[in-house]
Amino acid sequence: MKEINNLINKILLVGIAILDEHDQLIEQFQVYGPIIRVNAEGIVIRRNGTDTEFSIPPDFDHITEVEPGEYRLRSTGEIVEDPDYVSSWTVIGGSRERIEHYSLYGFGGYEKG
Repeated sequence: MKEINNLINKILLVGIAILDEHDQLIEQFQVYGPIIRVNAEGIVIRRNGTDTEFSIPPDFDHITEVEPGEYRLRSTGEIVEDPDYVSSWTVIGGSRERIEHYSLYGFGGYEKG
């Protein structure tokens, strides 16, 4: 298990794919930023150097340490240099109405089932 305190200020690159109810890809995007908070409610980054918070579920199995290098965001073409960790998520049964929320804020309000 990763040490929570060691994650603070590390750069996390998050990829999210949103599939519709027929498992067809309707959107895919990536965001990144420093981890600013980790608790039972989620892992929160400050999104792409802004003041916007972006959260993912507190599931450390979905966070992988990566080698230094350049990582190109498919959604924007932007290059992220030397992130510390990556995390990939798939939303199944997503809707176009929720895409903006996911892309701006992530999984805020996540409740573990």
